Amino acid sequence: MTVYVDDAVWPWRGERWAHLMADTLEELHEFAQRLGKPRVSFQDKPSGCHYDVDARMRERALALGAVAISRHRDRAQVRAIIQRARDQAARRAP
Repeated sequence: MTVYVDDAVWPWRGERWAHLMADTLEELHEFAQRLGKPRVSFQDKPSGCHYDVDARMRERALALGAVAISRHRDRAQVRAIIQRARDQAARRAP
C-alpha cells in the first residue's frame, strides 16, 4: 500500500497546502500520526479522505516515503485513490 501527497498548490492562510492520501484509511492515519497530524484534522470529504499538509510538511512526508502525485497529470490515479477511500468510509459507516 502507498501514501500519496499531491502538489502543494492550495492557498490558505498565507501558505500553500497539499493533500495527504493513501490506499487505505488505516495507512493514511498511521502515516499522518508519524507526521504529527492530529486525528481531528482528518477530512472525510466527498472529494476524498485526506489530511491537509503545508508545503514544509509535504516535503517531510516525501522524505518519509510518501509518493508525489499530481492532481493535474495523474488524474485517473487520484480518482482511484479517492474512490478507494470513499468505499472504505462507506463500509465503516453505520
